[in-house]
Amino acid sequence: MTRREKAEALFVEGYNCAQAVAIAFEDVHGVDRETIAKLSSSFGGGMGRLREVCGGVSGMFMVAGLLYGYNDPKAKEEKADHYTRIQKLAEDFSKENGSIVCRELLGLTEKKQEPTPEARTAEYYKKRPCKELVGMATEIMDNYIMEYPIG
Repeated sequence: MTRREKAEALFVEGYNCAQAVAIAFEDVHGVDRETIAKLSSSFGGGMGRLREVCGGVSGMFMVAGLLYGYNDPKAKEEKADHYTRIQKLAEDFSKENGSIVCRELLGLTEKKQEPTPEARTAEYYKKRPCKELVGMATEIMDNYIMEYPIG
């Protein structure tokens, strides 16, 4: 199973977009599933159903931070390098989809939605591209790792 397929399966299992992407890379970033699921739990639905940055994109950014991020608050060069990386990943996702914003990707006009997610029925999956967006974010991160190996 590819990471993309794993992320899509995790989403169908019930994980939110950010969780599905972040968990799909658990073999690479080494964070246990419970911790990474909790860490990424706030970012589904475009950050708690606020419909801001796509959860799949947020998950991709979390993985990038775990693999390539910096931890020294005075590391200006490393910070700039990392933000360049994040902007490239966002650009790659946006090239494919026209945006990284959840509501724009879903064609919604309202920013904030009720905090309770819709039931994930067959009808839900027909009208929402989320599974595919999760897969695409995962594939973009996977390709980045192949192009820029860790360590």
